[in-house]
Amino acid sequence: MTLVDVDGAQVWVEQFGSGDEVVLPANTFIATAEAVVRVGARPVFVDVDDQALLIEPARVGDALTKRTRAVIAVDLYGQVAPFEQFPSSVAEGGVVVVEDGAQSQGAFRHGRAAGRFGRIAATSFYPGKNLGAYGDAGAVVTDDDDLAWRVRLMGAHGSSAKYQHTHVGFNSRLDTLQAVVLRAKLRRLHQWNAERRTAAAVYDDLLGGVPGLRLPVTLPGNEHVWHLYVVRLSDRDDVLRRLRAEGVGASVHYPTPVHLTPAMAEFGSGNGSMPVTEQAAGEILSLPIYPGITVDQQERVADVLRSALGAGSA
Repeated sequence: MTLVDVDGAQVWVEQFGSGDEVVLPANTFIATAEAVVRVGARPVFVDVDDQALLIEPARVGDALTKRTRAVIAVDLYGQVAPFEQFPSSVAEGGVVVVEDGAQSQGAFRHGRAAGRFGRIAATSFYPGKNLGAYGDAGAVVTDDDDLAWRVRLMGAHGSSAKYQHTHVGFNSRLDTLQAVVLRAKLRRLHQWNAERRTAAAVYDDLLGGVPGLRLPVTLPGNEHVWHLYVVRLSDRDDVLRRLRAEGVGASVHYPTPVHLTPAMAEFGSGNGSMPVTEQAAGEILSLPIYPGITVDQQERVADVLRSALGAGSA
């Protein structure tokens, strides 16, 4: 912690340094780990559960050390991580809980909205998200007034007033054009998420019981917003090629676990260290899902997928 003077007031500012550790899931986009490295801390990767592919609470407890400063849980594919299942050692150790809510806009867990778990949450307004801007954008959410003030400070070149810079910050301000687009879209988010849930239910009906295909699982207590509809299957890469050859825009989120990427090699523990994440990376397949997708379109996706799996048409 560092004490600084801002506009005549002394404020504590948390800083991470060499040796500090942050626990996070291996099954996530690299941005989650990049944020840790950029503040000078060390990412400590943990495996995920084999059903929803979200951070495994028990493994969080195993990863805690005296150097652990924070835990980042990722709300993946459209549902909130099981924050309430974290071991008591997280709170008892004064470890800060951070929510990566980039894929859970509008989701709920046990009636509590995404973005309200932990001390602070971050979200992305990348155009492909459930709530997407015209270009790249994002936001930080917290009910801690002091922390909110510090985030605003850091996002404006460390400046609380024009040409007064108390910190080395960033240029992370949301421009007006993005704000206008987001405000217009925000009014439609509830309806769009409802359409995604309907589409997910259609896929469940169309693909349930197909041999060799694992459908996505929603954790008890979660209200999913289906940012992605992710199935699992063997021979994924061959199936993906067949889908794309038929004009079906399927994809993979994510083909290489973060701890095995060259960028994070010095922090990872190598192949075999995260068995669930590593196996899932070779099986996961994201099917097209978005507000407005028609049943006819989904039936075609299902037909092509069953054909690629050798299961024939429904």
